[in-house]
This record gives sequence, structure tokens and C-alpha cells, in this order.
Amino acid sequence: MRTIRKVHKAEYRPIADLITYSPMPTRSLRMIDPFLFLNHHGPQKYLPNNNGLPFGPHPHRGMETVTFILEGDIAHKDSGGNKSVIEGGGVQWMTAGSGLIHSEVSSEEFKKQGGPLEILQLWVNLPAKLKMTEPKYKGLKKEEIPQTTFDNGKVSAQVISGKLQNEEGAFETLTKIHLSTLFLKSGGVLETKVPLDHNILCYIIKGEIKINGEIIPALHLIEFNNDQEELRLEALSESTVLFGHAKPFNEPVVARGPFVMNTMEEIDQAYKDYEQGKMGDPYQ
Repeated sequence: MRTIRKVHKAEYRPIADLITYSPMPTRSLRMIDPFLFLNHHGPQKYLPNNNGLPFGPHPHRGMETVTFILEGDIAHKDSGGNKSVIEGGGVQWMTAGSGLIHSEVSSEEFKKQGGPLEILQLWVNLPAKLKMTEPKYKGLKKEEIPQTTFDNGKVSAQVISGKLQNEEGAFETLTKIHLSTLFLKSGGVLETKVPLDHNILCYIIKGEIKINGEIIPALHLIEFNNDQEELRLEALSESTVLFGHAKPFNEPVVARGPFVMNTMEEIDQAYKDYEQGKMGDPYQ
């Protein structure tokens, strides 16, 4: 079985009244190439007449954002003219590429009614040759995302991108990123294979998982060695796991604020382009 290099605890970083845990980057882990950043918002319950999510218009360049709405909703709007409201179980995939301004806030209904909220946002890097690709966005509802089961139904998976066993994911990717959300009943086991040259992203959202005899509780991210293809996850309680893998780009990563490029000069240019309005109008 593939062995564990280190288990990293998510750091608590609230944003206003939004409960937020950051599994990556932290003081102990910069990134798992090509996965750059992961924030876990919630779980929490919003009262009626709340302010909702605080992520108003802001730019990105050089990377992709993948947003998993576990509970609650997100109203997305961007400078490419895309709009959507995606509810619990849905996923948004935005390729910022050459530059895009977007907002991710709560719907008017959620702000009025309130309710439970839990969301993960993952940043995925783009290689140098694709940094300035054309921006795009796609949001899918829960019922539009393929699901598959394992271990006699004790494990179910939403296959977001790439492939899990023989199930193809809902999103086509530029860089062959494999992502799934796993839901494991107590005692459920997932056995799968990951290519040796792929880095694994494995974050325990809820519950408790055993890997190679090591027990890993919720709000921890596992960093693996690249030594075996076989991987086995066993749930010790009802659990939810973000699981993915991809081949690393092995390129320089320079990240400043919302931009992720290969050099500081490219970061400076991104800020200039944003200030000059070259990333579009977020309010169109």
C-alpha cells in the first residue's frame, strides 16, 4: 500500500462570521503539486436575514478553482457573463486562465431563509503553457454529477473529474486532474490504484479514516509518498473525504493574492492588467 509521508492538521482561519479551516497551505505544507490551496468553510448554520458568503468580486489568473457545495448554496457571477446558483451536492469548476473576475456569494433566498452551510474550495494550478488560456466556467447540480458505489454500497462517490475505477467524471479538464467526493459508511472500504507518478490529495472532511494502520480524524490532510500504486481507505465512522490525484507539473510557482504564475514579473503584469480593466467587468 502507498505509505503516508505526513498528516497535516487544517489551520483555523475564520473569515468574518464564516467558520474556515485551511488544510493547505499551512505552516507545515506549502502545496501538493498541482494542488495549490484548499479552504473548508463550515459546517455551520446561518440564521434568517444573514449576510451570506463574503466573497464579492475579485480576480484570478493562472489557475482553476473547484468549489464543492456540500450544504447551502453559492450564487456565482463572473466577468465572462456566467451566472448560476448551485445548491448542496453541486460543484463549480472555473478556469481563470488569462484572467477573470468573479463573485461567490449566497443566493437571496439563502440570505433570507438561512440554513446549514458547508463548502470546500480547491485551487488547481495550470502549467506555464496554459496560464493564459481562455477563461471558462461550468456549474453542475448534484443530479448532473455521476455517482458510483463500492464495497456493497458502503462507499459511494461523486466522480467530479478524471476517472474513479471505471466511472468517468462530470468535468473535462485541461490537465487530467482526478477528483471525487467520497461518502463512506462506518466500516466501508475503498480500494483503488493511483499511478506512481501522481501526487494524491486526500482530505478528511468528516469522520475518521484508517490508512496503513494510522487513524486520521476530520480536518486533516494526508501527504503520501509516491511508492506504491495501491491505496486503501477504511472508514471507522461515517465519513466524507475529498480525494484526488494528478501528475505534478514540477514548475516554479509564484502566488500573490489571487494570481498564480511562474515568475514575479508575470504577477506584476497580472496586477497591471487587472487595474487596467483587462480582466473584464464583474457586473455585466
